[in-house]
Amino acid sequence: MPATLSLDQARRIALAAQGLDKGRPTGPVTSRTVGRTFARLQLVQIDSVNVLSRSHFLPFFSRLGNYDRTILQRMSGTHPRRMMEYWAHEASFIRPELFRDLLLWQKRTWVGAAAMEPALREAVTGKILDVLAAGKPLTAAELTAKIGHVEDRSTENWGWNWNAVKRVLEHLFEDGLISAASRSEQFERRYALTARVLPDRLALTEDQRDPVDAMRRLIDAAARAHGIGTVRCFADYFRTPVKAAATAVDYLVGAGRLEPVTVAGWDRKVFLQTDARLPRRAAGRALLSPFDSLVFERRRLEELFGFHYRIEIYTPENRRRYGYYVLPFLLRDSLVARVDLKADRSAGKLLVRSAYGEPDAPPDTAVELSQELELMADWLSLGDVVVSPVGDLAAPLAAALHHRAGPIRSQGTAATWPASLP
Repeated sequence: MPATLSLDQARRIALAAQGLDKGRPTGPVTSRTVGRTFARLQLVQIDSVNVLSRSHFLPFFSRLGNYDRTILQRMSGTHPRRMMEYWAHEASFIRPELFRDLLLWQKRTWVGAAAMEPALREAVTGKILDVLAAGKPLTAAELTAKIGHVEDRSTENWGWNWNAVKRVLEHLFEDGLISAASRSEQFERRYALTARVLPDRLALTEDQRDPVDAMRRLIDAAARAHGIGTVRCFADYFRTPVKAAATAVDYLVGAGRLEPVTVAGWDRKVFLQTDARLPRRAAGRALLSPFDSLVFERRRLEELFGFHYRIEIYTPENRRRYGYYVLPFLLRDSLVARVDLKADRSAGKLLVRSAYGEPDAPPDTAVELSQELELMADWLSLGDVVVSPVGDLAAPLAAALHHRAGPIRSQGTAATWPASLP
């Protein structure tokens, strides 16, 4: 591969590394297919927002289309586990092979029990470990009841008013002593001893005790998932310190795993993963989760795709520009639009609450997006797609759906079209 790359070439390398450069599989999506996709990505971020679908389900839909979500539950909740939870790029499902490496570098004491009174922390810790050693995986609420813990709950910090049991659990989770064995229907972690979650992975080789070697493996994995990027890009993937990541990059360059390259219009030092693939063209189409690994690092996203993106979930409604849960739309080698989506499960409808095109969006954007929305509605078992007249792409999108599905059935200020065509 040449030492100087065009921006178009860099984009195609990045898309190929993420499995977004070509169309989806035409046959049934098997657990093996899902496993290969996860191995390519290295991780998927977890988020509790379920306005459309749990965030960790969406990256697989983006790359594979209609697939059975219970495959992920089996991969993360049954032996031998092919994915497990830990801190990486925020809370994430990770490859178990990376757990011990991340354990040496992830330090997020704000989520745990560091500020608790030591005697209370030790007492609660002992009770939790005894219960988990003797029985089945339990949620924080179940453990609180099991050990008979009672306390006055603070209401000062909305969203983080954890009791002592939950705080100790998160502390033990960060330390690697306990892990999530599975999730409940309410998406609560069921905690278990890590020795039970990963019974065959606790013996450490000498290099697995060395944080320097661990960082090299993490940056190597991040570079494979990127294909091309900067030190900051690679460090951000697993949220590791930039200085240590830079040292690992230097090592990987010397080892022939990374190669310095120049990308037109990119004014930072850029490194190419030497096994990265440069496809002749990109032919993918996907709606991307706000937490998709392609959009993790916002500066990289803007430099590569010219796409400025911010998640507005925590922005007051009257100050949002595009909407609450906005998904970028990838078409071939460009991010061409963004749509605010919501699954109205009780009514069986996929709601498009706004649709905006990018200034250079190609003429077929609305048609391609309409097909993608129909595919998503089918995957989510929703019968209709409802488009609200918000955004410059809303009218063309409505027209494209109308053309594909027949007469419009009016519904207030929106319109619906059957998502599953005869």
